[in-house]
Amino acid sequence: MSFKSALISPSELQETLQVADVILLDCSIDKVGQSLQETKLELLPNSLFFDIEGKFSDHTSKLPHTLVSQQVFEHEIQALGIDQDSVVVLYDRWGVYSSPRAWWVFKVMGFNQVFILNGGVPAWKKNNYQVVDTYKTNHKIGNAKAQFQQDRYADKEYILTHYRNPKVNIFDARSKGRFSGLVPEPRKGLNGGHIPHSKNLPFEELLDGIVYKPVDELKQQFDHFKSTGDEYVFSCGSGVTASILAFACYLSGYENIRVYDGSWSEWGREELNLPIEK
Repeated sequence: MSFKSALISPSELQETLQVADVILLDCSIDKVGQSLQETKLELLPNSLFFDIEGKFSDHTSKLPHTLVSQQVFEHEIQALGIDQDSVVVLYDRWGVYSSPRAWWVFKVMGFNQVFILNGGVPAWKKNNYQVVDTYKTNHKIGNAKAQFQQDRYADKEYILTHYRNPKVNIFDARSKGRFSGLVPEPRKGLNGGHIPHSKNLPFEELLDGIVYKPVDELKQQFDHFKSTGDEYVFSCGSGVTASILAFACYLSGYENIRVYDGSWSEWGREELNLPIEK
């Protein structure tokens, strides 16, 4: 069983849940300056929590929610009861925000049967489908195996080696003000500006409120930049909204996609003195 697209609608998911087993993962995290902590917990029935900030972040890193090792990822998805042949649907409580980050984490670990619910919980509720306020309790240990995909990952060294290469298109999902260095970074100790030769595509421009824009409009956004190569690398503040761009690029038909995991939280660090444009 599979869906026609990596991005699925609430009605598609509802129909599928009637006839097939699907693992539902809430991938919500707080936004910078906005928290879900004081809001009522609303979830799709039978959901588990994909803990981006906790279990799926490397806490030995100084950077926020850095990718965990292959071994840690495998252990944690098995603890969620995920098997090698499981169909996994990701969503978040904002609409579209952190679920694409979870999608990229699954993809970089070699997992293919992973999909995003367009619009998350708000879209689900708009269809008058049931929500609950508790997570499912899982007692099963899955058999899923992880296989790290180097070609979906970028680190500081990769960017340093390739940022001058016209065949590598680097996109930055931050606001125009942060990209240009006119607006201060929300995290302390970071320079303003952007990676030289990178292109600015604020993630909000790919969304229509809580959902992704239609695929033809997403493709137009990338075509607008007249990219010179077939490799796309995505950056942002900390690797979350970069994944919104990466998923949109994937929907638009591009396969050669990487996310810079450290993003500006690493590149902009004052003590690293890396190349910066404003």
